[in-house]
Amino acid sequence: MTTELHTFIEPELEDGVTDWYEGVCPMTKVYARLPRTIHAEWLSRQLMKEFAQDPSHNLKGKMYGVMIVENHVGKKFYLKAFSGFFHGQKNVPGWVPVIDGGDRMLLEEQEILAELQKIRVRFAELEKMPERPLYKKLAAQWQSKIDQFNAQYRHSKKLRQRQREEYQRTLQGEALRQAIRDLNDLSFDESTEKRHLKRQRDKEIGDLKQIVKKADREIEQLRIRRRKLSRNLQKQMHRVYQLKNFAGNAQAIADLVPQTQGLPTGTGDCCAPKLLNYAAKHQLKPLALAEFWWGKNLNDKVGGEFYLACEERCRPIMGFLLSGLDQKSFESLLQTDELPLEIVSEDDTILVINKPAGLATIPGRSSHHYDSVFSRLKRDYPEIYLVHRLDQDTSGLVIFAKTSAAQKHLQEQFSHRQISKLYTAILENPLQQKEGTIELPLWSDPGDRPHQKVDFARGKSCCTHFKKIHKNRVELKPITGRTHQLRVHCAHPKGLNNSILGDRLYSKQPNQKQRLHLHATAIELIHPSTKEWVKMCRNAPF
Repeated sequence: MTTELHTFIEPELEDGVTDWYEGVCPMTKVYARLPRTIHAEWLSRQLMKEFAQDPSHNLKGKMYGVMIVENHVGKKFYLKAFSGFFHGQKNVPGWVPVIDGGDRMLLEEQEILAELQKIRVRFAELEKMPERPLYKKLAAQWQSKIDQFNAQYRHSKKLRQRQREEYQRTLQGEALRQAIRDLNDLSFDESTEKRHLKRQRDKEIGDLKQIVKKADREIEQLRIRRRKLSRNLQKQMHRVYQLKNFAGNAQAIADLVPQTQGLPTGTGDCCAPKLLNYAAKHQLKPLALAEFWWGKNLNDKVGGEFYLACEERCRPIMGFLLSGLDQKSFESLLQTDELPLEIVSEDDTILVINKPAGLATIPGRSSHHYDSVFSRLKRDYPEIYLVHRLDQDTSGLVIFAKTSAAQKHLQEQFSHRQISKLYTAILENPLQQKEGTIELPLWSDPGDRPHQKVDFARGKSCCTHFKKIHKNRVELKPITGRTHQLRVHCAHPKGLNNSILGDRLYSKQPNQKQRLHLHATAIELIHPSTKEWVKMCRNAPF
């Protein structure tokens, strides 16, 4: 038995699934998943107990993982892995080693890491140079002097203006002209004094300013050099790292993601890829996987908590690694013509899509719901960011951001209710009221998902304006943006008591063959780049 393979003795606990690792292979379009279980979490906690006895494990936080596996005769073992380095080493006895090919990069990696360390040291020297705080202190003192002078200058200017007005009323002829000349001389003297003050400042701190500027230029050059070294190292590692899956296929990491999309630093160094690759290479059948954070907390990572595969590094390759565990495929989905996506508006920062009914905004958790607007856009756009969603059965305008800054800007508008949305709907019956407002709080019942319920005690406030267009055609304007808000407000007896046509969730007489007659017709927002109001519209297809 290899040193990486440890005998697993099942605990006296009833096992069960707590979450899933899942993905779709980018090459075969085959969906597969692997559970995180109670036993895998128990095993992880045994490892945590060991770590708690060793203070060195508490110094720096990192991700660890365990995987329960089975060999060809059904005997159970477990593997353990760490992300990145462990006490300065990438390969440690008893732990799963780096992915195939990574050992060929160890020397090059150590050389580049040494150079990166030199950059960090120089960076720190430049940041902590004594001239920097001295310049900051003196510059602040001089700025204070100049601010005081400017305040006095503004006050004197107002006094001179009043004197001019007084002279205009009380003096004439040469006396007036002389008085005005005297005021102008005072103004000139103060301007000269201000220039002299600035020259004194530049003389005293000018050399320090140049030293700090020169250091800042060097810092920027070091940043560029650091980014270039890191990217080159990762590109080399992604070309030599060979991943193997349970279908018997092997691929370089770089071949699993489009070149336009690229892979972030550290892809292939995380626990899940190392564990899955090792199991596939050694003909071991994975039964369960768990990853946890240990050590100092970092950002959203908390010591002792469990996490699934990271979004940026692991999920893009998870589908390939899991391929072969489950033969459930996407053939039926691939053989079906895709619902077309209409681009309503596009520029450098935002993309607006007219989503067809029946297509999800984002992928669902199961293979049958993988197809979505977002997953399709990811094929063509290296960077695309979700801003908001529409229900799968609702058609109409959906906004996506093309930069993280634009996403933040738009989501802040949504949270502050600055973005205005308008929907068109057809109700089951003619509407009697011409217009009005519905205010019914909604609560998501954990035992009856995805239904939303009107609940005045536990619900969140919801407000919808409505206006009759013709017979049973209405215009709906949500002030809040709760899940299924419009559908519930239309269907509920205290709302319109008139379900949207084709609503399979809230109609008393649902028609399974009809689409939901709800369409996001218009959206008005402040453009993230121009900061101007823009409005986009698409009429309902019904």
